[in-house]
Amino acid sequence: MVTQTANKNTQITKTEIPESDNQARGVDVYRTRLAHRSQIEPRPHNTVWGSMGNPGPLSAPELRHYADRGYHTENKVLSAADIDACLSEVSDITDRLGDDDRVIRESSSGDVRSLFAVHKLSDLIAEICDRESIRGVAEQILDDEVTIHQSRINLKPGFAGGPFYWHSDFETWHAEDGMPAPRALSVSLALTPNLSTNGPLMIIPGSHRRFVSCVGATPDGYHRESLTSYRPPFGTPEEGDVATLADELGIDTITGPAGSALYFDSNCLHASSGNITPYPRSNLFVVFNAKSNALQEPFGGTAPRPDHLAHR
Repeated sequence: MVTQTANKNTQITKTEIPESDNQARGVDVYRTRLAHRSQIEPRPHNTVWGSMGNPGPLSAPELRHYADRGYHTENKVLSAADIDACLSEVSDITDRLGDDDRVIRESSSGDVRSLFAVHKLSDLIAEICDRESIRGVAEQILDDEVTIHQSRINLKPGFAGGPFYWHSDFETWHAEDGMPAPRALSVSLALTPNLSTNGPLMIIPGSHRRFVSCVGATPDGYHRESLTSYRPPFGTPEEGDVATLADELGIDTITGPAGSALYFDSNCLHASSGNITPYPRSNLFVVFNAKSNALQEPFGGTAPRPDHLAHR
């Protein structure tokens, strides 16, 4: 897997702050969906929980790199047979579900944009998610047993794949799902080549060490709009905040062959552009949450999102 970096200044590395006990006191240290202006605050929790000596698939230098930049990449995590089987499952599940809330379609073309809860809809995908090279990495980084918070397949068909705007997953999961702390991570498994031209993921490295709040109270049932909007009106950071962090930290473009994996912290600011090439970009995402970080009532004051978006 290849990382291409674009930045204006050298990244500033900050010492991680030990885990805060504020959560136990019931204080929300990740206030968001604010009334007036956004804020960029230091993150009061570690990225690698426990220690750099946690046993697991990653070496201590790989854990340090993850703590520093917020992500880790690996090639050959899935075999060609795994990939073929996953893509076949996508077609079967889509046909089986029909007009179902778990199937999200592009507003412009009607093509499938995302397919949610795939580990509950496919025994094959559930088995892949449970592998040591996938779940084991999450348990090592989070220093805990894990549950699957969300699973999905994102599809960007050739000529028609839409973009995903800048956001932090944790900001959404905190405000709309009730995830207390960013003790969670995503694994993105490439089912097609992720090229520099077909809408690969972009990450602001080191942004996971800041919490970027968003402005505006979340409307009820907002998830229906946010999943199809190219630039959701709520839960989206201000352009100035994205520019500030990008100027300081740069932007990494993550590319890699089919079968490669990207493991990234739940609080990374990331995005992907649309795909107007002939070459599809499809990825299986699985989100792992530490068992000790069980969901509460949403911190944004709304009703919890449906189970296929946030498994409780």
